[in-house]
Amino acid sequence: MSQIVFKNIQKIYPGATTPTINNANLTIEDGEFCVFVGPSGCGKSTLLRMVAGLEDISSGDLSISGVRVNDMAPAQRGVAMVFQSYALYPHMTVGENMAFGLKVLGSDAADIKRRVDQAAEVLQLTPLMDRLPKELSGGQRQRVAIGRAIVKEPKVFLFDEPLSNLDAALRVQTRIEIAKLHKRINTASMIYVTHDQVEAMTLADKIVLLHTGKLVQERGSVAQVGSPLTLYNRPQSRFVAEFIGSPKMNVLPAKVSSASSTGLAIQVGGNTLNAAVDASGLKGQDVFIGIRPEHVVLLPEGSSTGDNRVSGRIEYLEKLGDATLLYVELATGLPSITVRLEGTHSLSIGREVQFLIPAEHVHAFGTDDMALPRLGDLPS
Repeated sequence: MSQIVFKNIQKIYPGATTPTINNANLTIEDGEFCVFVGPSGCGKSTLLRMVAGLEDISSGDLSISGVRVNDMAPAQRGVAMVFQSYALYPHMTVGENMAFGLKVLGSDAADIKRRVDQAAEVLQLTPLMDRLPKELSGGQRQRVAIGRAIVKEPKVFLFDEPLSNLDAALRVQTRIEIAKLHKRINTASMIYVTHDQVEAMTLADKIVLLHTGKLVQERGSVAQVGSPLTLYNRPQSRFVAEFIGSPKMNVLPAKVSSASSTGLAIQVGGNTLNAAVDASGLKGQDVFIGIRPEHVVLLPEGSSTGDNRVSGRIEYLEKLGDATLLYVELATGLPSITVRLEGTHSLSIGREVQFLIPAEHVHAFGTDDMALPRLGDLPS
């Protein structure tokens, strides 16, 4: 049992006038892989360090396995932490680095060997046990750091941006290894801090997106909690919608021309867009609509006009091989939008283009930036 419960958690640093963490309420279930994500300065690492016992809690209750741990020493909490820095002892071999913490605790030599050998096998470190850290690659060093945590057989694993020091290829490889590790050790809960959306979307059973700035004071630290696809398909606010997804969601000002429980018609510049959104009683009001770059459909040249169609001029484009990104100035004078097309396209800067914006992919947000209820089912 390794359930972690945050109840009205607040953190205010000495001398600060506003809290870094405010009214955080959250439950991480036994064996769950939970990722903390959010803008820089939102308190991801602070929240993680409070679980580890490395940061004091100003108010509220934090429990692990049903036990309140606010005043409990880090060593008594049953947690193990993997930091951004490998922090390996340079004069010790891989095996000695992994065993050192258990030796300090006075564990039995046979038990230490069993735990280290098991962790080395899980992390494919067995052939490297006699090497020094300087003889290892960055990815191998990070695996040793993870192994040092595994041998403690904790109830909770804590990862604080463990891949940020690795190059792109090693990040992918090590991310897969961490995902495999979670499948093998499914009795322990894992909390993983990252600013990388790909890591969050691919690793997490549950994502916790944290607010930053004045939103922390107004709405609390937690912006939304849910599966990766829930946050992607059903963001609860404009903040969530614009943070999740890369490139970020396009957001445009609009006015509601007709609204009911069966859908919404919006005027965006001189265009009418229909949206699968319940907006009863909002006729004539100002809203914001959102459409993800990958959901905008490029229409063939000469297509007829109609609802849910917009046109514009390509200001810039990026050919990435697997995809093409278009930056389009809309003909209506609205803010430019980003469009992501699969594959390569024979388009050029300055060309006039027309797009279809499917009603089922249009999001709508009120003037308070909260999302209007979507209609129909989407993956979650």
